[in-house]
Amino acid sequence: MGRLSVLSGKEVCAILALHGFVEVRRHGSHIAMQRKTATGTLTVPVPEHQEVRIGTLQSIIRQSGIPKSEFES
Repeated sequence: MGRLSVLSGKEVCAILALHGFVEVRRHGSHIAMQRKTATGTLTVPVPEHQEVRIGTLQSIIRQSGIPKSEFES
């Protein structure tokens, strides 16, 4: 198990986009990424910062359902 990388908001959005998420809106410094599923729509907010904090990144991983290994160094 590796360590979570220090990622920017743009890098997090790029990883989410590889897994079917699309940008639906921007408001201030946050980007809303969304993916349609069989049971509904999954929306994940991503702060557009130079460095996303580890706790915030863990929350994004949990909400998106993407394996943690995609975000590790």
